[in-house]
Amino acid sequence: MPGLPDRLSAWLEAGDHGGMVWMEERADQRSSPVNLWPEVRSVLVLGMNYGPEEDPLAVLAMRDRAAIAAYAQRRDYHEVLKGKLKELGGYLSAKGACRVKVFVDTAPVMEKPLAQAAGLGWQGKHTVLVSRSHGNWLLLGAIYTSADLAPDAAEGDHCGSCRRCLDACPTNAFPAPYRLDARRCIAYLTIEHEGPIPEEFREAIGNRVFGCDDCLAVCPWNRFAKTASEARLAAHGHLAAPKLAELARLDEAAFRTAFAGTPVKRTGRDRFLRNVLIAVGNSGRPELAGEAVRALSDDSPLVRGMAVWACGRLLPSSEIAALRARHGAAEADPHVLAEWSAALAPPEKRSA
Repeated sequence: MPGLPDRLSAWLEAGDHGGMVWMEERADQRSSPVNLWPEVRSVLVLGMNYGPEEDPLAVLAMRDRAAIAAYAQRRDYHEVLKGKLKELGGYLSAKGACRVKVFVDTAPVMEKPLAQAAGLGWQGKHTVLVSRSHGNWLLLGAIYTSADLAPDAAEGDHCGSCRRCLDACPTNAFPAPYRLDARRCIAYLTIEHEGPIPEEFREAIGNRVFGCDDCLAVCPWNRFAKTASEARLAAHGHLAAPKLAELARLDEAAFRTAFAGTPVKRTGRDRFLRNVLIAVGNSGRPELAGEAVRALSDDSPLVRGMAVWACGRLLPSSEIAALRARHGAAEADPHVLAEWSAALAPPEKRSA
């Protein structure tokens, strides 16, 4: 894949990977399959369709509900896809007397460029793989093998002049077509980012509590997409548009139960509640203020800080001051204290 190492290096040097330090720590292995496994001679890339049954953007108008990315409303794809790849890898190994290694988003493998080279689709302007048969609703996995296999023809770029995905991004995370700045991406901020989410992005997050489907959902190639057919990837109905009020009350045990077997569980309860409280603050629903007030006593400073921000969005200044006296008097965490100061600032000095 000519130019790939240079593109990866430029992306990392620009800091567009945000806090994903593993991207740079194993950049050499990521830039070339041979650097990861010297025995590899061919790479098989496979995609599994997870096309949603409903419009994933419809929930964004339901301000008292939470939006969870379509892929995360299902069983963790790592388990499902890896199982199928192991079956195929075992078959290849037995038939061809070759060695194989199976990867599903758990190793320094650049699945999307490899998938384009294998003819599955092309990396769209939003950097996600787009297929003429499945739109951009594909989960990818790779089989590295020591067998010499005839290559398929690479897929060309079919984005043309379209820029719907770029224009749809709520946080302007694409500084240029085919380049993503993860530090501005809602998917990164709500899943990978560990600390408080910068205030400049909170309002744009809306009610997205895990991931973001905006740039995916608007792709015109989705008109050819089909809904997911793999039974083990069937969407869990209770995750389609859960109530913010219920999510805001999840303790550790309830969180693990609610999201068992799904990608959401890997993010952890505290980060998830951080996202939920941002959605509560964005809801414009005063009746949800009680959930934010309740979270002011949470054990996690990450959760408490976002609870302060949500209260500042939903309650009058007089009530904020009273809450500060009641809940913030013994507060020691710098982040939470900063959130209290911001919430108590005059309205004209608060960030939009």
